[in-house]
Amino acid sequence: MNDENKEVYLDFLSSLSKNNDTNGAREEEAQLAVDVAQTENEVIIVAPIAGAPPENIELHLHNDVLTIRGERRSPMPSKAQYFYQETYWGKFSRTVVLPVEVKVEMAKAEYKNGTLMIILPKTQVEGKIQITIVDE
Repeated sequence: MNDENKEVYLDFLSSLSKNNDTNGAREEEAQLAVDVAQTENEVIIVAPIAGAPPENIELHLHNDVLTIRGERRSPMPSKAQYFYQETYWGKFSRTVVLPVEVKVEMAKAEYKNGTLMIILPKTQVEGKIQITIVDE
């Protein structure tokens, strides 16, 4: 990749990852890639976040919204001159609106080999609504 292409690529990545912080300043933050699937009894979310130590990962589950936040730092020396820089290092987040209701108190998360797996048991919601007949 020549210098001009590299600059265009880095500008593109930068434009994708800019968010406002609470002070209105611009701060880089990448959107985390996730897979969301379900079984008969669970919603499963998988996110590859290699390079982020567990203490730098936060999970927030409120009603039907899951938010994953974290940060990973480059192991490269700060004075290293890159030939290629394709990996995003820094803050990341992702908010997922869950497709079904889940039991928040029974949520489980496991971080292994750079992959975060979140298992959310589904709430068994009865589809029938009883109708009460009132005589007039």
